[in-house]
Amino acid sequence: MDAVDAGVLILRICLGLTMAAHGYGKLFRGGRIPGTAGWFESIGMRPGSVNAWLAAVAEVAAGIALALGLLTPFAAAAFVSLMFVAAWTVHRGKGFFVVSDGWEYNLVLAVGAVVVAITGPGAASLDNLLFGEDLFAGWAGGLVAVLGGLAAAGALLAVVYRPTPADVSAEVV
Repeated sequence: MDAVDAGVLILRICLGLTMAAHGYGKLFRGGRIPGTAGWFESIGMRPGSVNAWLAAVAEVAAGIALALGLLTPFAAAAFVSLMFVAAWTVHRGKGFFVVSDGWEYNLVLAVGAVVVAITGPGAASLDNLLFGEDLFAGWAGGLVAVLGGLAAAGALLAVVYRPTPADVSAEVV
């Protein structure tokens, strides 16, 4: 394993476990799925319970897959999708910086995952073990991550994002 492989491994683990922790929180901490479902309803993601389960499972699965380097471009696409939906529904209109509830954090997670998709997961990955090389590494991996993630986010928002005027005014505050 060379320095690039080691760096990508560290990045994959950091990003992946961070995303998985968010999903874990939706499943097992605080208000759990019912609390997350209520919050999702309040921001216009309807039905809240379906979206809470979808988000929690996607965060855990994508996070673990990226950390392990398994089907990396597809895990990265899930990161892009999850973070775009979060930025659009929660952080839009609040500026860039996370300290003002902006979309900075979402951007860092999504771009980090795209970088891993472009570089490939490296030698210490399940993709390398199972496929003998980086699956769709390079521009193909980046395109799968970006275009796949944006397509999934757009489709989800088109189908389930139904904010009421009260939801929209709360976003801009």
